[in-house]
Amino acid sequence: MIPIASRAAGDRTWLVAVAASLWGFAGLLREPLSQQLPALSVVLAEHVVLVLLVSPWLIPAVRTLARCSVRTKLAVLVIGAGSSALATTLFTAAFRLGDPITPQVLQKLQPALAIVLAAALLGERVNRRFPLFAVPAVVGAWLLAFPDPLGMHPRSLAAAGLATGAAALWAAGTVLGRMVSAELSFLHVTTLRFTVGLVTLATFAAATRTPVTVPLELVPRLVLLAAVPGLLALSLYYHALRHTPASSAALAELAFPLTAAVVGLTLLDGQLDTSQWTGLVLVLTSVVLLALHENRSSRPAVRQRPEDRGWTPAYQS
Repeated sequence: MIPIASRAAGDRTWLVAVAASLWGFAGLLREPLSQQLPALSVVLAEHVVLVLLVSPWLIPAVRTLARCSVRTKLAVLVIGAGSSALATTLFTAAFRLGDPITPQVLQKLQPALAIVLAAALLGERVNRRFPLFAVPAVVGAWLLAFPDPLGMHPRSLAAAGLATGAAALWAAGTVLGRMVSAELSFLHVTTLRFTVGLVTLATFAAATRTPVTVPLELVPRLVLLAAVPGLLALSLYYHALRHTPASSAALAELAFPLTAAVVGLTLLDGQLDTSQWTGLVLVLTSVVLLALHENRSSRPAVRQRPEDRGWTPAYQS
């Protein structure tokens, strides 16, 4: 048995799931915005609010980044430009083509991609227990994504392509976020992510001449989108990621499409058939069981490198 104190200081898979659940509520705000503004305009305005919220930590974050390794600096650029700016733009654009549920539940590919990247970049290894959680979760996400799991329409495929591209970039962000946490605090990672994302989006908007003005009546919705599913959720996420293997975190993030499906079903006039309900139950059960297993078992499903176990960031007192 693992002592309770040790568990409390260890795996935070459950907190990743909590943060991901907050992302699931973003559809309630993002879907109406995507119908009134270009996707790039929505994400650019969202990042403006986010950077304003984290601006007190911007200079300290940049100073800390300047002292980091080249690998960490490159990873921060990928996280900001890819996982924050481009991924969120693709995800927002998917709402124009898909229903309120499908673009969000298509994050089913993210765990598989993240596991590959975590093995390649972080040296993480999964044991034979991990597929017991991963396979049902991925199958459940597939069933949840499509009312007819074996038949998809061109418009749904286009939305799926955009959402899948976002999933790939977010998977990279999960792994790289775990990697840079060795040199940067979760607050600095969050600040740099939004700042690099804003610069990237502003460049795209200028190059494509995308309108950047936002009607005044939409500003409160954008602020709420940036503050809760954005800043609050991502801060919790990066805090948890310091104590959670990237492979486990990626699977726990399926709480995002699960919550999104519930929101779409109850608040956005979405509908689920029998197979989708089955998928919802599979995802929920897999994510909850993984979180319980990683916190209670003496043999976790994902093994980190020995040097990462019990690691305490240098910035902590």
